[in-house]
Amino acid sequence: MIPFVLFSFKRAWQGFWRNALMSLAATLTMVLMLLLLAGFFILQNVLLASLSFVEQKVEVVAYVETTATQDQVDTLVARIKAMPQTTAVEFVTRDQALDRFRQAQQAQGREDLTKYLEANPLYASINVKLASPTDLDAVAEALREDPIVRNVLNIKALVDRVVTVTSFVRTAGIAMVVIVGLIVLFIIVNTIRLAVVARAEEIEIMRLVGASDAFIRWPFVFEGALVGLFGALLTLALLAAVADPLSRGMVGFFNVLPLQLGALGRDTALIVLGTGLGLGVLGSWLSVRTYLIR
Repeated sequence: MIPFVLFSFKRAWQGFWRNALMSLAATLTMVLMLLLLAGFFILQNVLLASLSFVEQKVEVVAYVETTATQDQVDTLVARIKAMPQTTAVEFVTRDQALDRFRQAQQAQGREDLTKYLEANPLYASINVKLASPTDLDAVAEALREDPIVRNVLNIKALVDRVVTVTSFVRTAGIAMVVIVGLIVLFIIVNTIRLAVVARAEEIEIMRLVGASDAFIRWPFVFEGALVGLFGALLTLALLAAVADPLSRGMVGFFNVLPLQLGALGRDTALIVLGTGLGLGVLGSWLSVRTYLIR
């Protein structure tokens, strides 16, 4: 078995360089398609990070009665914080609420209307960040059950719209990646098939001298793997060259997004390498199999 594998690899290496022009064309096609696939994968991750950032901005705001004691507030905050549907709970006093209102007015260049007020008209509040927008009802109901809660701000209609939009965009993004993946598969397989068909005479001679299908097929399969490997390595080299400026550009533009660039780079490398090798082997296998059947 090992001698046969070594022989097949040697034949594949010879065939790759003997037909350098077709090998170069197949490798460049592989690089272009893998760049397209990697680009869509990166954009998909940026899109998902953007949607997660939007969803994390959803807050449940519960206004607290002015008669509530600090112990009652602390108990309620601890109970809500212990819920698995929440990620953060903040208690905002009346004075803090007034200060935030003034800062917001100043940031918008508006006149500070609070200077005309004799007393602070705002209520203290408990602001709750959700693990997911779909957890709104459970958290809001838990807040309403507490006697010190005056009322809970009703944002259900807004949250429903956010969930609808983000779900649609996620589905559309996944569908686009799948479509691009199928296009990449079609183009690469057909490119490798053209490279195999161009060597039809070589295959025919091998068959005339009595070579078995396995003897003919496996050198081509290894050759396809070489095309996929070289294409993937060239793609990774190009991505590595632009990774630093691209990362700085994305972080600079999306400076508020929690982009996991390290994990994204690792996943992209694995996808490019795995896809290149897989499509190279698959393209050669299907092409030679079809030709041998004919």
